Amino acid sequence: MTRREVREHTFRALFQKEFYNSEEYPEQYQRYLEDPVFSEDTDAAAQMDDATREYLTGRVASIAEKLPELDEKINAVARGWKTNRMGKVEVSLLRLATYEILYDEEIPEKVAINEAVELAKRYGTDDSSSFVNGILGELVKKQGQE
Repeated sequence: MTRREVREHTFRALFQKEFYNSEEYPEQYQRYLEDPVFSEDTDAAAQMDDATREYLTGRVASIAEKLPELDEKINAVARGWKTNRMGKVEVSLLRLATYEILYDEEIPEKVAINEAVELAKRYGTDDSSSFVNGILGELVKKQGQE
């Protein structure tokens, strides 16, 4: 499975998390892992192997663990918006990209932003991609000043 596909599954898991409480989510996540829904761009024959499933689970858990910090970083640069008012698609993408920017040294900032924007185009509204791009651009700018 490609990095892009893993990123999309990570986004979907974070998005799904927005709809379940902490007691329900683990069961729903396991159901997703058993039969993930693939996009048109993903080869349905390329089922998720055990190593990918394990990596994805660890990545989602790591992001979930850092949600308060990620939300704080996003809220600091999102003028007039707070994560609790943002759409579920946008906030899930912002959390994922912010995590990649802050904690994943293997992913360049520009790649994290570009991938989030592309996913916003696919899953969000007409304005989602520019919204995500603007906030992530501000985040990177602020990080460079610290």
